[in-house]
Parts: sequence; structure tokens; C-alpha cells
Amino acid sequence: MYHEPRFGSWVLTRFDDVYGVLRDHETFSSARGISPGINGGGGTLMITSDPPRHTHLRGVVNKAFTPQRVAALRPRIQQIVDELLAGVGNESVDAVALLTYPLPVIVIAGLLGIPPTDRERFKRWSSAVVGFTDTGMRGDNTLAVMEMMQYFAGVIAQRRTALGDDLISAIVAATIDGERLSDRELLAFCLLLLVAGNETTTNLIGNMLNVLVERPDLWTALRDNRALVPAAVEETLRYDSPVLLLWRTATRPVEIRGTPIAENEKVMVVYAAANRDPDAFPEPDEFRLDRGLSRHVAFGYGIHYCLGAPLARLEAEVALNELLDRFARVERGDGPGERLGSGILRGFKRLPLRFLV
Repeated sequence: MYHEPRFGSWVLTRFDDVYGVLRDHETFSSARGISPGINGGGGTLMITSDPPRHTHLRGVVNKAFTPQRVAALRPRIQQIVDELLAGVGNESVDAVALLTYPLPVIVIAGLLGIPPTDRERFKRWSSAVVGFTDTGMRGDNTLAVMEMMQYFAGVIAQRRTALGDDLISAIVAATIDGERLSDRELLAFCLLLLVAGNETTTNLIGNMLNVLVERPDLWTALRDNRALVPAAVEETLRYDSPVLLLWRTATRPVEIRGTPIAENEKVMVVYAAANRDPDAFPEPDEFRLDRGLSRHVAFGYGIHYCLGAPLARLEAEVALNELLDRFARVERGDGPGERLGSGILRGFKRLPLRFLV
């Protein structure tokens, strides 16, 4: 634990410290800012709310992500992966453009009830929001976010005249204490669901493929024993976490490891470091399928545990199984991969691979 000067934050990297902060939402608030670009949500964004508002907002969309509802999406996800992989074999492809980006965007677009044909626009908007989360509104990011808000404002207006069986209709129709959500809250929900519904999953699948291309023994083991696929997903989440870190704010004076933290001081919880804490995970820098992981913090913990975690896991498992069905091995493609230029998210902008039949 140390105090870094750039953001004036206490940095927590040990698993027990990160876990403790995430579970204590009364002492460590999300409503006072979770990143340099999101300094407070005023109760508008679910991710930047504290109870009781957070409880009410989360309840609006909880039903869409129950285990039963998510499991029912498996056939559709398999169909999408089949379509994306059709005709692929032996040539170098960008795995991000081919699979890891379009899959989760098509899935979340279906849940929101908006055309997946707009996915190129979604990619640009999502990238802008990631930039906004890192640094705040500036330049092209501002224009892209404004364009996204205008788009969703139109979709919301349509749903108000004709509700459908989709998530946007559900939040338009929802009430909290007898009142409908405001336009600002509805737009915030759309933004959160679009971005959170694709960025983490894109990064999870890309990070997993990046590990497996270096470990042909694991590819063979997974082809031979599909029961290991969930373990590969969980170990990827731990080993190369899609979300690196976020912030919380102390609501009262508190001590961590004997160090006093004053009220209103920022605490940076580093998920990626916590997931490689040797006290929590023996040989943490080794990617292993035999850990029997019972906990990690890749999806957070406590009241802000990622609502879409079951969906992200399902998409990653289906994608990996379909790849294993089709291809005997995977190798590096033409040219180097390119990581995201984000200090908060960990994934790939470009990942050239060659899937060999």
C-alpha cells in the first residue's frame, strides 16, 4: 500500500485489502467517483451510486441477468459464433475484429433491442466512453459520447410509444418509489449496458486467446477435456484481468494495515494486482487450470459485483468451445498485437492470430 501523487490516491494491491474495500460500501463510496473521468454520478449511473439508490437501480435490470435468463441465451450465442467463424481457417486474422468485439456487441444489442448492424458505431462510442473514463470528456471522445446519447434518446422516445420485450423497454417502463426514471437516468443506463456489456467480454476473450496461443499444451488439453473450459475462463480472469483498477472514496476516517486514511481521500483498488497476490494465489504468475478458483476480484465484489458476469462467462465459454471444435491449434498471425491504450481496462485493439484446421 502506498500513496501515489498523480491522482492523490492510496493504492491497494493486496487481495485482502482490495476484497475488504469492495465489500465495505458504507466506508468506501462509489458515488464520489470511480475513475479520473467519472468523478461522481450523482445517483444517475448504477456503477457510481451508493445504497439505497444503487439498490433500486440494480433491481431494475437484475431480472435480465438471472442464471436462467443467461443460460437461455446459449443457443443464440452459439449461432453468432458460428456465423462469425464461418470460412475462417489457416489465414491470419485479427481476432478482435473477427470475434472478440462483434460477439458481445451483437449479444448486448439483442438484449437492448437495437440493430446489431450499428455495431461499428457501437465500437466507436464504446472506445470513446473508455477514453472518457480514463481522462474525462475531451476532443473526439466528447463528440462520440454526444452522438451516442442522441442515438439512445431516439430509441428511448420510440420505446415510450411502443414497449417491446427488451432491456430498454424494461428500464423505460420501470418505476422507483412510484416514479419513472428520468431521461438522464435512462441514458446513463443505456450507456452503461452498452459499454459494460461488451468491453469486459471483448477483453476477456482476447486475453484468453493471447495466453492460449503461447501455450499449445493448454489448447490440446482443452480440446481433449472440455470440462476444463470454465477453468480456463476463470484463470484468464485472474491472470490477465479485463479491468485493472477503479477508485473508491473514504466516507469516514479509517485505517488499512495501520495506515490512516482520512475522510474523502481516494483509494485505488487494483484488481489485477490483487488477483496475483501470492498470499491468495500460489505461483500467481503461472497460468494453471488446476487452481479450483473459488474467488477472485476480476468482476469486483459486494454490491457492485459485475451484473453481467454470468453473461461474460457464458460468451467466453461458448466462443472457446466453438474454436476448439473447429481448429487443431492456434498460432500468432501476421504482425504484432496492439494493447488498448487505457489505464483502467486491459485488452487488445488488435490481435493477429492464425487458426489452423
